[in-house]
Order: sequence, then structure tokens, then C-alpha cells
Amino acid sequence: MSTPLSAHAALPALPPTLATLAGDVDLPDPMDAPPLRWGIIGAGGIAHTFATDVPAHTRSVVTAVGARDLARASDFADAHGIPHAWGSYEELVEDPEVDAVYVATIHPRHADNAVLALRAGKPVLVEKSFTMDAAQARRVLDTARARSLFAMEAMWTRHLPHHRVLRAVVEGGRLGAVVSVTADHGQSLRHIRRLVDPDLGGGALWDLGIYPVSFLHSVLGRPDLVSAAARMDGPIDVADAITVRTGTALGVARANMDGRSATAAEVVFERGALELPLQFYRPGILRLRTFAEGGAPDGDTVEWDATLPGGFQYEAAEVARCLAAGLTQSPVMPWSETLAVMETMDAVRAQIGLTFRGE
Repeated sequence: MSTPLSAHAALPALPPTLATLAGDVDLPDPMDAPPLRWGIIGAGGIAHTFATDVPAHTRSVVTAVGARDLARASDFADAHGIPHAWGSYEELVEDPEVDAVYVATIHPRHADNAVLALRAGKPVLVEKSFTMDAAQARRVLDTARARSLFAMEAMWTRHLPHHRVLRAVVEGGRLGAVVSVTADHGQSLRHIRRLVDPDLGGGALWDLGIYPVSFLHSVLGRPDLVSAAARMDGPIDVADAITVRTGTALGVARANMDGRSATAAEVVFERGALELPLQFYRPGILRLRTFAEGGAPDGDTVEWDATLPGGFQYEAAEVARCLAAGLTQSPVMPWSETLAVMETMDAVRAQIGLTFRGE
């Protein structure tokens, strides 16, 4: 069920200029989505976020959690009021009270964990990066296809209200063609052990770079050309600069794990620009700048503050709506888009010399 933008309970009305540019934008309210009973594979930090946001902002519940250590799963379940804790992923996916599985382990394990759930007949929402490479992604999606089961990458940013509005403006074309796109994600994360461990998929690209790369794809589509450079620390990348070209438009994605950046994004059109000035990947502000005739920077500036609690509820609600409609793919984050993003990540890795164990 889709709610008119102005009627979305958690958000202010869209400014008239943005509303005109976005046209008939589809903005479903997570509380309108059918309920699901979720099971979570993994009991780390991102699993805690999901287990907090989904029951608080949708009609769905988390009914089970599985970890490789039962005590860890039990502690997680106690913290979130989850009725079932399992000491193995196999037990979690076989739980008859689980309707869908959220894969929240580290990304080197995503493919195996997702395939495990799909083979047990469970639809999956798989954290980003979806897998370690496009070949692993195809394995997951081929398994879902063979079993006619739903699968989706958990790129939560794609489902947030201000990102839906941004894409509607891009697709509407009222600001002219897209000229350039930039997105940056810098955090100080060296203190997190797994991010400096190559065996755990450490480095900036998979944890941080995936956000700006996916943003470029959401605006520009599959690139014609990818060029990348990195600063390496032994076997891991600690900073990445990626340039893509799609048609006549250029995109630049940056990521680093040594210092906090503005984490901003911008889409420049022929007759204006859309800005996400801080933490572009989270619920926040969408700013529109329109240019005066001739491109002079004295047009109008309007802002829409789409900041709201949580954020993961939007991707969970998308899964619930798709399952209720009998879909195996989300129109917001289809399989082709996940594969295209992973292929760009593969191209970046090849250019910067980033490998992982088993290749």
C-alpha cells in the first residue's frame, strides 16, 4: 500500500518545488506493509540495528536469531525480547516460525549464509556488500531463481524517502540531464578489528565504499568506464577514489577508514542540483538548488528534512510488500542492479589489487 507523500505520518510535506519535480513519487509507509516474522543470521552490531528498527517502525517482528555460539544468540535474544535463540545457522533457517531471513554476518560469509537459507525455503535480505564478488552474487541469485524465492540486497539507503524523491527527480528529467554525481563516505574505523583483518573482508571498499558506489549506480546506472586508485596498508585498502562514466555523465565515489568526512552526496543537473549534505546514506536532508537562466548560481534553494528515527524499517517493509505480491525481486533493488554494483566493485578491486582469501 502506498501513502501520498504529504500523508506519511513521520514526515513533513514535500516543498512544492520538489513535489513538482518529483511528480507522482511512490513513498510507502513502513507501517502499512504486511507483517513478517523475521529470523536473523548473525548477532553483531548491524543485527542489533535491524532488531531495533523493524519491530519499532513496522508491524513485523523478529522471532528468532541464530549465531555460531548459543550463548551469544541467547544474549541477543534477551536484549531484544526475541522468543527463539539458536546456536547454529542451520537451526535458524529450519525454524518454522521464521518467514524471512536477514543475513547479518560479515560479508565474506554472506553467500554461504544466504544459500543456506534459500535451500531451506526461506526468502532472504542480505546485508551489503551483498557478497565478495559478482560470481558469489550470481550463485546466491541463481539459487533464489531456481527455487522461485525472494532475495534482495539490504542497501537500506535505496528505500529511504529522500532517496526515492531524488530518483524520481532524476527520472522525471525536469532539471535536464545529469551532469555529474559525487558521493563520499569517510569514517574513522581502524579500531574495529574485522576492518583491518583481510581474512574477514577488511578494508574500506566493502564496508564504506559500497555506499557511494551504489549511490552512483542508483543515479547513473551501469557505468561504461570505471577507474580507481587506492591507498593500501598491506593487503587491505584504507582509502579509495573511484571515477565512473555513464554516457556523458561522470561520477566520483570516495571512501576512507582513517578520518570522518562530511559524508555528503550531490547530483548536478543542467538546471539545478540535489544535495544530501550530511550522512547521505541515512535519513536526512534533501536540498534542491535551481540555477538562474544561463546557469548563474542565484536561483532558489529549498530543503526537505526527511530525518526520522531508525531507517532499516524501509527495507524490511519492502521485503514484506514484495512477498505479499508474490515477487522474487524488489523493483527498488532488483537483482540486475545488485549484480551491476558487484561488477563495478570487481573492476575497482582488479585495478587496486585487492584480493581476499580463496581467490
